[in-house]
Amino acid sequence: MIQMIKLLLKSFQIDYSYTINSYIYLLSRLPILKDLFTDDIYQSKFIKYIVGVISIIINIGKEFFIKFSYYIMLYILSIKYFPNNIIRSFFHILFFLTLLGMFINNKLLNTSKKHYFSINLFNMDSNLYFKSNFLWLIIKNIVLNVICLYIIIDKLLLSPTILYTLLFVIFICFTRIIGESLNIIFFKKYKYIWYTNTKLYFSIILIFLGLSILPIYNVFIPLFLIKIITIIISILGIISIIYLLNIKDSKLIYKRLFNITNIMNNKNEKDYLYQAMVDVRKKDRKIDKKILERKEGYDLFNTIFFERHKHILLRSARKYAVILAGIYIFGIYLMLTHSNYNNNIAELLHLKLAVFIIIMFFINRGAIITQAMFYNCDYAMLNYNFYKKPKVILELFKKRLLTVVKVNLIPAFVIGIGNIILMTISKNTYSITTLLTTFLFIISLSVLYSVHYLVIYYLLQPFNKNMQPKKFSYSIVTLVTYILTYSISDIILPSEVLSVSGVLIVIVYIIISLLLVYKIAPKTFKLY
Repeated sequence: MIQMIKLLLKSFQIDYSYTINSYIYLLSRLPILKDLFTDDIYQSKFIKYIVGVISIIINIGKEFFIKFSYYIMLYILSIKYFPNNIIRSFFHILFFLTLLGMFINNKLLNTSKKHYFSINLFNMDSNLYFKSNFLWLIIKNIVLNVICLYIIIDKLLLSPTILYTLLFVIFICFTRIIGESLNIIFFKKYKYIWYTNTKLYFSIILIFLGLSILPIYNVFIPLFLIKIITIIISILGIISIIYLLNIKDSKLIYKRLFNITNIMNNKNEKDYLYQAMVDVRKKDRKIDKKILERKEGYDLFNTIFFERHKHILLRSARKYAVILAGIYIFGIYLMLTHSNYNNNIAELLHLKLAVFIIIMFFINRGAIITQAMFYNCDYAMLNYNFYKKPKVILELFKKRLLTVVKVNLIPAFVIGIGNIILMTISKNTYSITTLLTTFLFIISLSVLYSVHYLVIYYLLQPFNKNMQPKKFSYSIVTLVTYILTYSISDIILPSEVLSVSGVLIVIVYIIISLLLVYKIAPKTFKLY
């Protein structure tokens, strides 16, 4: 145990040193501080101490903020949508999302630089390192969950508060441990991390998300059943702890992980995903000549890019379209078999259509598409000066905008048509104008977010030369966008008013975006 703690502290020291140097490097890239931060700054113990303290505060604050935001979000959802059953709905949603986290929130097999430096460069004992990392994961989760859950459960006025807190902390921690064990067992058997299997990944997400929204239909998991499952989870958790502490081949596991991510060459823990974006399927390398006929200039350039990478660009949009189609089929079945839902669904789609503002924000693939554009094209092309000229940027922006809009229209059409079908089969009578404007509003939202993601990509260009997303301003703009969309998603207006407003906003935004891209992008769209 003493050796394990010493090794854990040593790994913290490595991670701490790396983080400090990373922060100093980022600060040195800021125009205001560029002249103050020279290469000699890395030798200053005082500067490193100040930056180190700031980085520790930021990391602790970030961990707590993320965890507390998760619980407060569940609490707000329970108050907003289930005011008569706040306590039952909160625990119901938390229960099934915790089970979901068992599959999608695994940490021990994360291929971070800390793991690579500690094991490969500093030659630490991999088995001890694995166990110490596991120990820290458990301690951190217990502390964060106890603090956050105690605050939330106290707000729910449950007595005794600490008893319910400990009950759920035990459930959450043991569930996490079981998930880590299953992930390692899966990796040993199939030689890859399970959540790269997209069919399995999305199936599990759909199942547990579906179970978590059962309170909509006034179905709750009983508290006594939660207690029984907690006992079962605890037993399985203890077995999982024994399994994890007796793993002897952790060095081989890490070796395979580092090989998979090619971390030595790409220098980033997410490069396995980035590499998947860059890779072009063999069958997509050859493009039908008929598609390229009458294409020239940047239209030809963009068409070649899209055709070669259409699998990458369309992949997530198609998945969302399939998932949404399944949801609408279930909605149609519900309305046909349970007529009491007809009025509620019809009212939602007509008077509360604004809720799709936040839904369309989440399903829009603009961020993924611009990421693929950078990794597969712009990363190389931005080395050439002609590629950064105003006319070139504007022409390519317009061609790409059409591409992004086409991709995002795939799930948008499913939602638009699905809404029309649901409104048509409801008992309410809607005019053709109402149905068409409902559809038009969804399409306008899709176009709006497509323009938005592309224009902030050109104006902020968030990636550096190492293909790493580094620009803080991009994250801020995305966060502000989310806050704005969430704040206006409760507007109650007829679909006719919303659709007309949406179309006008899209037109104005496109015009403004074209002007901004032409004037500002030549200065901002570059490699850092």
